Amino acid sequence: MSNELDSQSDGSLTVEQAIANLQGEDLGLRVYAAWWLGRFRVDAPQAIDILIAALQDEDDRTEAGGYPLRRNAARALGKLGDVRAVSALVQALACSDFYVREAAAQSLEMLGDPACIAPLITLLQDQVPGTLPAPEPPHLTQPFDAILEALGTLGATKEVSDILPFLDHPVPRVQYAAARAMYQLSPDPQVASQYGDRLVRALANEDLQLRRTVLADLGAIGYLPAADAIAQTRAENSLKLISLKGLLEKQVQIHSASQLSEGAIKVMTLMDELL
Repeated sequence: MSNELDSQSDGSLTVEQAIANLQGEDLGLRVYAAWWLGRFRVDAPQAIDILIAALQDEDDRTEAGGYPLRRNAARALGKLGDVRAVSALVQALACSDFYVREAAAQSLEMLGDPACIAPLITLLQDQVPGTLPAPEPPHLTQPFDAILEALGTLGATKEVSDILPFLDHPVPRVQYAAARAMYQLSPDPQVASQYGDRLVRALANEDLQLRRTVLADLGAIGYLPAADAIAQTRAENSLKLISLKGLLEKQVQIHSASQLSEGAIKVMTLMDELL
């Protein structure tokens, strides 16, 4: 392996060591190596093949039936951005481990291949046999929020009828994920704004964790009318800044980079006030 790869390290591990550990016999080191490769977004093509192979691992399994190594491998493959992983991640959507399916859906969203829309819809419809529900309350049968977010990002406009029922799901974060997706998939700006406004209203939720979730959703869709509400939300400034950064990036994307829009200037002002 090149000296360039060898030099990449968090101070305790190099790329060469991480890849070697991922192929070793120590399960703890394998799980950490998979996490590390994703965390530092290592540009090492050979790591992709090894992480894909890890999605089939049977050695690292918890008493409850979970697959920690598969989870970290699935997460890492999304962060590394190599579309060679799409097929393996689609197969991982059928894993019995809820958190492997969740990580696979999130990574497929990152990789952006619309070919995975159909298997995501199948999972959304809870039609994948052999899968187990989440081990913690509310014991969702599938990672609906991750699936809905992926469908929104992937532009699943033909599948809107499958998404709409989740606006009334009993779990709030799933409702918010559906609203986020519908905002992204609605061609009419006025209709889309209804879903954006729904998320803004959710910032008043008494549950801090749900407010954090909505901040992430609003940042992901870059909904400019939410700027003031985001800045005033009862949550950590760091999370509000991340959300506002999403709004700012959206403004830069849709307007000329040579001249900041009024919306961009407003968002930057709010960010300065939070620093």
